[in-house]
Amino acid sequence: MESDDRDPRWAALTTEAIAEAAGSGAIAVLPVGATEQHGPHLATGTDTLLAERVSVAAAKRTGDIVLPALAYGCSLGHTAHWPGTLSLGPTTMTTAVIEIGRWVHASGFRKVVIVNGHATNGPPCQSALLALRHELPELRPRFLSLFDLSPAVAARYTQDAPDYHANEAETSLLMHLEPSHVRPEAAVDEPDRTVGRVLLYPMPAVTVSGTVGRPTEASSERGAQLFEQLTATLAELLAAARAERDPDL
Repeated sequence: MESDDRDPRWAALTTEAIAEAAGSGAIAVLPVGATEQHGPHLATGTDTLLAERVSVAAAKRTGDIVLPALAYGCSLGHTAHWPGTLSLGPTTMTTAVIEIGRWVHASGFRKVVIVNGHATNGPPCQSALLALRHELPELRPRFLSLFDLSPAVAARYTQDAPDYHANEAETSLLMHLEPSHVRPEAAVDEPDRTVGRVLLYPMPAVTVSGTVGRPTEASSERGAQLFEQLTATLAELLAAARAERDPDL
């Protein structure tokens, strides 16, 4: 698989091009992110930007189609302690994903992959896919998160904090992809204070700055390496999903 110059974004395509893609068996890829505080050094749109950029780069290699990114996620754990977070409730997000899925299906697509950039989007998105699988039995959905596309990717993301946020990995990716969204001089390192704990905590209970990890160790070079790792891994998963057929019974 090699990159090409084709724009795979749904919003950049005509109705005829979308119909042709659906007829060819292309996967509809839905990036889901968040708009939330990312410490004093990263832009609030970090999770959305990463999910979308990786999805587009991978889809260029596979010939799939990338839906407009869902920029509002389930970010309730960040609370209103820091300005900037805009969160949907879990049921609202579930409903939004279900309705997007219905319209994608109506356009002829039978395979949908959610590419997630924010951890707590998991439950509402998974609930939506359960509902869609029941309502549309011929639809083949999948939920993936950038940070655990593979064991190697998960290990890379969590090098500086198991329950990271605005850490070295995310900061490095933004330094590579959108350096204007990073203020390196404002980065603050904080340890992961959730290690060894049993219960769940809101972010203000575990971090002073809104950061968990060591963003001061970030670099554009490390971001470029991680971005290629993410793109290649997602492209492999999409290619496998596109080739996959239902089991023979």
